[in-house]
This record gives sequence, C-alpha cells and structure tokens, in this order.
Amino acid sequence: MKQVNLFALFVVCVLSGCATTQQSVYQQLGGQAKVAQIVDNFIYQIEFNAEIFEYFKDSNVQRFREKLNEHICVHTGGPCQYTGDSMEDVHTGMHITEAHFNLTVDLLINAMNDANVPHPLQNKVLAVFAPMRDEIYQR
Repeated sequence: MKQVNLFALFVVCVLSGCATTQQSVYQQLGGQAKVAQIVDNFIYQIEFNAEIFEYFKDSNVQRFREKLNEHICVHTGGPCQYTGDSMEDVHTGMHITEAHFNLTVDLLINAMNDANVPHPLQNKVLAVFAPMRDEIYQR
C-alpha cells in the first residue's frame, strides 16, 4: 500500500510540474533589468566614494557599465557573453589594497541593497565573485 501511494505521488508530481528546476542566480535576481540596476547603483556608489573613485577616475564609464553588466550576467548564469578583458588584466598595476578591495565589496553590497536584493541572494552573488578576489587584489 505504501509503495502504491509513493508511486502515485511521484506520477502526480511529474505530471503537474512538481519537478523543480534550479534557477540560476541571474534568474533569481530577476534578469538583466535587475543586473543593470545593481550596476548603475554600484557606479553611483563609486562616484561618491573618494577613495575608490581614484581607481576609476580615468575610466570610460559607459564601457565599464557595459562590461560589468556582461560580467555579472555571465557569472550569475545569465544568457550573456563577456567580451571584456580578464579580471587579472584589468586590475594588474592598479595596486589595489585589501582595504580598498573590501570597501569596494561594501559598495557592491550597498548597490544591491539599493536595488532591493534580499540578503540571502546577495550572499549568492558574492559567492559567485569571491573566487575572483586574487585576480583583482594583488598582494
């Protein structure tokens, strides 16, 4: 009797779409519109932080916006293609300190807060990018 009930539950679940598919972090964020909002918020955060702005003062903001949108999209599982340089190539020679790296992460968190990204989802985004730390912050 127990086996029949489990089998019936399985059949009902499969037929009704119970089988869940794992959503990418990109999908959980809400797609490109939310990524773009985070990127715009992040640029705003950088603009008004004198310490971090020093690293970006000579940057082409439009290119930075475009490549960061691509970068976040690709690495969170979105349907984009990243066409920029590697993180190591971009950051080599910038002499980013650990303190400034951490401050930039805080600015990204502020940008996600301003975009109303829930904290558990922010943690997933940060976990995606954490392995890239050594490519950005060179000791």
